[in-house]
Amino acid sequence: MNAPVKYNSERLMTVLLAPVVSEKATFLADKHEQVVFRVTQNATKPEVKAAVELMFKVEVESVQISNVKGKEKRFGRFMGRRRNWKKAYVCLKAGQQINFAAEA
Repeated sequence: MNAPVKYNSERLMTVLLAPVVSEKATFLADKHEQVVFRVTQNATKPEVKAAVELMFKVEVESVQISNVKGKEKRFGRFMGRRRNWKKAYVCLKAGQQINFAAEA
């Protein structure tokens, strides 16, 4: 692997926006020790990894990132579009877990 890259801690605090709470995300957390986060549009995999390790004090094995296209919606007689967003699937090392209830 590459040598660990040092990131600005202020930048890392803004990379993660929110955990994604859905049926699929809960299933992944239970079965594969993965956590799903909503991240900023310009976030990279190494930044997401560093941010999760910094904020939650866990070890991250890998990160997969997915761009989610905004849905087309109608506002009265006008067609509009929700904004696109990015989500990150963070795979934790064996035995690690993030408890969001305890963090708050």
